Amino acid sequence: MVENYLNSIRENASALFDEAIEQLKGYLRIPTISAQDSAIPETVSHVVSMIENIGGETKVLDDLGGNPVVYGYFTAGENGDKEKTLLFYNHYDVQPPEPLEEWNTDPFNPTVIDGKLFARGASDNKGDLVARLTAIKVLQNVDGGLPCNIKFLIEGEEEIGSPNLAPYLHKYKDLFKADACIWEFGGKDEKDRISMVAGIKGMAYLELTCVGAEIDMHSSVGAYVDNAAWRLIHALGTMKNANNDILVEGFYDGIAEPTESEMEAVKKIPFSSKAVSSLYGLKRPLITEAKGVDPREAMVFHPTMTICGLESGYTGKGAKTVLPKSAKAKVDCRLVPGQDPNHILSCVQAHLEKHGFSDVKAEMINGQKAYRSDYDHPFVAHVLQTAEETYQAEVVLAPNSAGTGPMYEFGKQLQLPIVSTGIGWVESKAHAPNESIRLKDFEQGVVHMAYMLSGLSTALNH
Repeated sequence: MVENYLNSIRENASALFDEAIEQLKGYLRIPTISAQDSAIPETVSHVVSMIENIGGETKVLDDLGGNPVVYGYFTAGENGDKEKTLLFYNHYDVQPPEPLEEWNTDPFNPTVIDGKLFARGASDNKGDLVARLTAIKVLQNVDGGLPCNIKFLIEGEEEIGSPNLAPYLHKYKDLFKADACIWEFGGKDEKDRISMVAGIKGMAYLELTCVGAEIDMHSSVGAYVDNAAWRLIHALGTMKNANNDILVEGFYDGIAEPTESEMEAVKKIPFSSKAVSSLYGLKRPLITEAKGVDPREAMVFHPTMTICGLESGYTGKGAKTVLPKSAKAKVDCRLVPGQDPNHILSCVQAHLEKHGFSDVKAEMINGQKAYRSDYDHPFVAHVLQTAEETYQAEVVLAPNSAGTGPMYEFGKQLQLPIVSTGIGWVESKAHAPNESIRLKDFEQGVVHMAYMLSGLSTALNH
């Protein structure tokens, strides 16, 4: 019976496939770059049309600043459960495509090569939105229509840290009220296992700046003038040692201990040091080897402090003998549940003061808290089970992602379980040149979302 129903969904998805890919291509042609304030109104209008064209209701929320938030709503069909609602979270903005010279195709001219669709936003996150809307169309073709109510929250600032989303969630929490939420991303690993998460790490993204003079100087004055670049490097050197231990006092305050079920889940996550090394072309061993730590536990349960970029002086071709007037570093701290980004900033500022670097200024660029769903919630089990039945492959569900997003605000305001799954693959290259999805993964993702929705009410009533 289950297999017959699943085959019916597959047939409907296959019939809609070509139309869905053309719709996705049209969406991908819009250069919706939030960091550059590019094509926001056009994209909002396009998203609204996609929802309304298949019978959904929409509202464009733009009264609280930032790029508009799009609300979408589909009511349950005649045989559906109007007491149950699933919320989809997506974003319509994409990363800047630079460096353009590293793309093999035009990033905003979607191109299919060998069963892969290349374009900026294909995997992050425009492809997932179109797959979810296509799943709704699939279910509309089934007797009885949609099995539950479906809502969408589609924002336009995820790629710049969702700085204006929290006020919208607070003001409109009744509008977005739901029983469970499917988050924006997910995909397959190097062995085509389905990778999903039930939470996300937080972030304290800091900028550290050291100013030593009003102008750059000839490097010969380094005999008696302090160097802002060296000064910043020395300051950074006090924050993390050669064993990659974070030395900032108070950095680990408040960390919530993982539950037994979360620990067991992490032990089941497949991980190959060799595969990771090959994927990224690593030149040094994993830092967890020296620390004697399981990389899977580190990825899920441990906070990080990463220097993302350093800027100072002359870095062009050839030589320029200069003593830089200033130096700047971008530092990304990935946080786990219990940590507060503002507390992290205060700890870093106190650390710099304590170690004699009061002239090095630290400020927050982006701060978000971590979030984990209740790993034992029936919704989590339902998404896992339907994925196994849809893909007929191993499914890995981790307590949280190593990456970051605004999931904490959803959990805080809406009080619901969240699982993230999507249509990406191991070489999707989100945020990098030559971003892509595989067409077969798109179609399978449509089937999974439709099948997952069809059994949602029963799962939530258990």
